Amino acid sequence: MKLKRSHLLSIAAIAAFAVLLVVVDLFFDSYTRRIFNLCAIYIVLALSLNLLNGFTGLFSLGHAGFMAVGAYVSALLTMTAAQKDMNFFLTPIVPWLHDLSMPFVPALLIAGLVTALFGFLIGAPVLRLRDDYLAIATLGFAEIIRVLITNFQPLTNGAQGLKGLPKYSSTWAVWACAAVAVAFMVLLMRSSFGRAMKAVRDDEIAAEAMGVNVFRVKVVSFTTSSFMAGVGGALLGHMITTIDPKMFTFMLTFNILLIVVLGGVGSISGSVIGAVGVTILMEVLRFLDEPMDFLAFKTAGLPGLRMVVFSAFLMAVVIFRQRGLMGNRELSWGMFRGRAWLDAARASGLFPKRKGGDRE
Repeated sequence: MKLKRSHLLSIAAIAAFAVLLVVVDLFFDSYTRRIFNLCAIYIVLALSLNLLNGFTGLFSLGHAGFMAVGAYVSALLTMTAAQKDMNFFLTPIVPWLHDLSMPFVPALLIAGLVTALFGFLIGAPVLRLRDDYLAIATLGFAEIIRVLITNFQPLTNGAQGLKGLPKYSSTWAVWACAAVAVAFMVLLMRSSFGRAMKAVRDDEIAAEAMGVNVFRVKVVSFTTSSFMAGVGGALLGHMITTIDPKMFTFMLTFNILLIVVLGGVGSISGSVIGAVGVTILMEVLRFLDEPMDFLAFKTAGLPGLRMVVFSAFLMAVVIFRQRGLMGNRELSWGMFRGRAWLDAARASGLFPKRKGGDRE
């Protein structure tokens, strides 16, 4: 079967990105490589939240709690007995976990499944709520998880956290997870279940009248989102190699929500662009917090100026692009060929329409 031009371009883009991964992994310094890998982790997390907020219409603020569950489960399953002894020096770890250690991939999957179980147990009663009530309930769950982690020392080492985690989140590992997350979301949105999710988002009453089991769609969406958030939390923990309860506060959920809103609620491409753009921009603007020497004047260090400038940028995007950079659209090769402009010109009567339509 002859491949279309768009398919060939997609294959070429994937090959070019694979070459970029090789270059980053071999020639970039550790700091740049860390930021580059952080982009991939935030892609997974942004897609997990967009699955709820953008495609199912559920306003959840509990992602930090799901990330914490995934990070701690994966950490406890991959650490060796010696590493656990080094961390649990005040209170011994529960005996059944002391000698338990496994490779990263099964530990990552188990972390996602345990988080999905938490998501199901929380979502079954909570998803009967709507709008602000759902957001408050999920935010309360995240806070409960953080408090439990802080106080359950035999299992989590309490406020001291876990240090010396194996650094499994390599460039190839995190970007492979990001690629799988993107592919999964694309296939899900093209399936009948994905269309049911969008129907629930647009109008629950109409969706139920058409035979959609609204509650089941919500629970499955919430559970799937929890799984992805748990995987993202595990990847983050194994990249930083240390975790503690203070990492998983509401601000972490807010950062992910910021990426989703800036990229476009209901857009897979928007989540990817937003994750990469926000992560890189936050690092590029760090010079604003340091002393600056201009020709006319000098400034002392102004800690927090970076966030002021970033907030101003956020306000500009919200004012002028209320639906985010992508809205609910997705990237396509037709956009780069100027097809959108051509369609608009033909609609205005500047150019006659071709018989049979345009070719792909």
